[in-house]
Amino acid sequence: MDIRKIAAVTAAACLLGGCSSRELGAGGKDKSGSSVYSEVVRKGSEVEPISVEPLPEKLSATQLDRAKHGYGQGVQMDDLNRPLGALDFNNAYGKYNATAINDGSDSKTICLTFDQGYENGYTAAILDTLKEKKVKAVFFVLQDYAEKNPELVQRMIDEGHIVGNHSKSHFSMPELSEEQCRTEIETLHNYIKDNFGYEMKLFRPPMGEFSEFSLEQTRKTGYRTVLWSYAYADWDVNSQPDYETAYSKLVTAAHPGAIYLLHSVSRTNCEVLPAVIDKLISEGYTFTTDC
Repeated sequence: MDIRKIAAVTAAACLLGGCSSRELGAGGKDKSGSSVYSEVVRKGSEVEPISVEPLPEKLSATQLDRAKHGYGQGVQMDDLNRPLGALDFNNAYGKYNATAINDGSDSKTICLTFDQGYENGYTAAILDTLKEKKVKAVFFVLQDYAEKNPELVQRMIDEGHIVGNHSKSHFSMPELSEEQCRTEIETLHNYIKDNFGYEMKLFRPPMGEFSEFSLEQTRKTGYRTVLWSYAYADWDVNSQPDYETAYSKLVTAAHPGAIYLLHSVSRTNCEVLPAVIDKLISEGYTFTTDC
């Protein structure tokens, strides 16, 4: 199945299925409920246990809520232009080592993150821009992406970017068992470690879907869950926002502690990124991979 052709349909399904009041619910599912990338499953290597600090609150698996939530930053802002949905997420789920915004201070920092579902020919140019502007970013990769694009993953590492875990097969994490959650994370973790000598520490759950249970399983693997405080409709390669619209959205959405979610399949993102970086720097923002 051509993943490119179903990306727009599945993203729209996410917006209708619980994200309609938000500007974006990243990723999505098809009408049958299957994950967008359910057909890119690859058989991974044997997983290895990862040591992790115990949760301060002693919660057993049976006490954790398994209700599935679809994240979106929402449209309500505080007086610093920070989305209340992201702040609320941190307040509710920070104890699971999960974040949607760097809310520890009012410093003007932005963390650029890219979701790498498949390669559409723009990642190299995005990396060129980041290198030219001396900006580091976080790239969340699927295992299928890493297998098919090893030279790009290696370049991300070599140029000082952070490579994050987007799961082995893009399943909805709250629909999985404890063992399945661990396998989705650790199989890709070990693949990247074995093939690139790199250990990932950040995880973005597919489609932004989570539960208390899935967040805790992620924490137990030693990972930090990273969502986002700003994203927009950039994923549909057949219906790209125009340059001016994208530029305006990305610049006016800026706020202290921002975590931007962008998709590297977007032609517009690739074209507008240099000007957006320049404008945000001129407004006093700095870029960080601390998220």
